[in-house]
Amino acid sequence: MRVLQFLTGMLSAMACSIGGAAAPTQDDLLRDAVNTQDVVTVGMGLNVNRFSPLDQINTKTVKNLAPVWTASLDDDHGQEAQPLVHDGVIYAITHKSTFAFDARSGKQLWRHDLSYEKRMFRVVCCGLVARGAVLYEGKLIRQTLDNHVLALDMKTGKEVWNVQAADWQDGYTMTGAPLVADGVVIAGVAGGDMGVRGFLDGYDANTGKKLWRFWTTAGPDDPGGKTWEGDAYLHGGGATWLPGSYDPKLGLVYWGIGNPGPWNATVRPGDNLYTDSVVALRPRTGERVWHYQYIPNDTFDYDGVNELIQADLTIDGKVRQVIMTANRNGFFYVIDRATGELLRASQFIDNLNWAKGLEPRTGKPILSDVAHAVLAGEEQVIWPSNIGGKNWGPASYNPNTGLVYLNGFELSMKYKLLNASWRRGMMFVAADFSFRLPDDGKPLGYLRAINPLTGKRAWQVPVDPPANGGTLTTAGDLVFTGLMTGELVAHHARSGKRLWSYKTASGIIGPPITYDLDGEQYVASMSGIGGLLALYLPHPALAKVPKGGSLTVFRLPRPQGVVK
Repeated sequence: MRVLQFLTGMLSAMACSIGGAAAPTQDDLLRDAVNTQDVVTVGMGLNVNRFSPLDQINTKTVKNLAPVWTASLDDDHGQEAQPLVHDGVIYAITHKSTFAFDARSGKQLWRHDLSYEKRMFRVVCCGLVARGAVLYEGKLIRQTLDNHVLALDMKTGKEVWNVQAADWQDGYTMTGAPLVADGVVIAGVAGGDMGVRGFLDGYDANTGKKLWRFWTTAGPDDPGGKTWEGDAYLHGGGATWLPGSYDPKLGLVYWGIGNPGPWNATVRPGDNLYTDSVVALRPRTGERVWHYQYIPNDTFDYDGVNELIQADLTIDGKVRQVIMTANRNGFFYVIDRATGELLRASQFIDNLNWAKGLEPRTGKPILSDVAHAVLAGEEQVIWPSNIGGKNWGPASYNPNTGLVYLNGFELSMKYKLLNASWRRGMMFVAADFSFRLPDDGKPLGYLRAINPLTGKRAWQVPVDPPANGGTLTTAGDLVFTGLMTGELVAHHARSGKRLWSYKTASGIIGPPITYDLDGEQYVASMSGIGGLLALYLPHPALAKVPKGGSLTVFRLPRPQGVVK
């Protein structure tokens, strides 16, 4: 098997050197989940499964995994981006820079730098971060903190086109990654806690021409407009700061919408569509086909932006096309991706007291007495905290095990609603909160393997301080994730047993990837402590983690005498 992979890789490399490799096309994006040599999308496929069919690195061989090269990213802020790979080049971005490295040697091929007004940084909620890019038709397309959507030439790093989506002085920022669907670049915004009105934009991938805008807080003349009172929708949040997924057969893009603003729900009566929702849109037009709202009139900042994993699951004896998501509110949702019908919803964390449960048919939350006390103006201890039962770090789905792998939290907060007035470019929260570390010695986090139809765990492994960088799962029966203390770890996908660990130079808060190069399987991960938890979680271990961004690439040792 190893010899065959080696020969296949060499033939592929020869073909590329003779005829050249085509830049990633729409077909390449559609094949990203099964093409093991390239990773051209965030999520390792438009279905965002973060699953690889590679199995050279497996439960028996992973113990031998070792670093091949590492490269500095020249940045002391948090590194939440997922690397990308195409034609023997690995691409990485930070909030200020974009890099291309030779995937075999780690040699830097080019670098593109951004510059920002320093006073802009005060509107960035949760660290100076960037979460990824997409490769399409010779261009690396990314977003910038000051709300530009930027296309760079993949070979040279030179700017191809650059468009501005919003003014940072209004509180908008862009920390997420774009999605390309049917030739359209779809980009979202952060700033939901700054009193912005959230949106998604669609751009022509070749020219950067703006094609459409979908406002995520419905105006008076929009469907759902009556779910807002007065002009509250104008500062109603609904940020779109994590990328969605795309089903080309149904022709639908799925995107998660963030929390309403301010957090105090009593000042904005109504369901507040389309906050705390998933929307299904036509990529060419931005037309909304359906939506599902997890929490009407959310008052706990639970958001709805987490990844929307696509799968085909057998439910009640029938195969259903679904999207799956582990919401910050502590419930796991399975939704029909053609119609928006809720198929399953179940609790996946231990401690949850903001709701007594969900309505069986609609999945709408049944607020608890504790939640009603908060709405009446009392301070209460709320489970989970607004970090959530799972935060932004993307989960992965392994079709071989049928399990979803995620980094979960067991953390509460003291919470009290306040009054606040909107001011341009200022925080618009209207709540006071503080995280509560457990006094019983229990860990704050767990790596969990979840049955998506029941929310029950096949296994869980305590992680303290909690991890927030996302997971990767493979046909080698492995789950990879990074720890904020710096270790990249591999667990057995069926038992949870830790099989391998390597300590990188700084904390890992972004998702790893895996790919095939010259017939050998590689794993790559960015390191660099920062982001929300490092800023706000009062955990003593985090203060000891050194800063500094880097990219580290791993593979198995080669047989003696083999040189490439």
